[in-house]
Amino acid sequence: MATSDQPIFHLATPAEWDAALSSGVVAPPSLASEGFVHCSTEEQLASTIERHFTGAEELRVLRLAIDPLDPGLRWEESRPGETYPHVYRAITVGEVIEVIPWRRGFEDPA
Repeated sequence: MATSDQPIFHLATPAEWDAALSSGVVAPPSLASEGFVHCSTEEQLASTIERHFTGAEELRVLRLAIDPLDPGLRWEESRPGETYPHVYRAITVGEVIEVIPWRRGFEDPA
């Protein structure tokens, strides 16, 4: 299981990030449909992009401040033997401590 000192990230399209900047919150469709915001560790980013953003040419990798996310942050098994961070509420723009542009063809998104 991950620790509180391990960085976590949320992936957003440029349009989703622009909408978050306008509204002040990151609230993807999964929050309404599943009750949480999907996140990844740095090691999980590449596989998450390939699994869920196969057609995306450009994304925003949002590095999150972990401490303010408690108690809404939970580490849960999403794939057998692998836990992922889930945030059970919207993430405020202020909790995003870094926005890293990602483009297909570049190796390291974080």
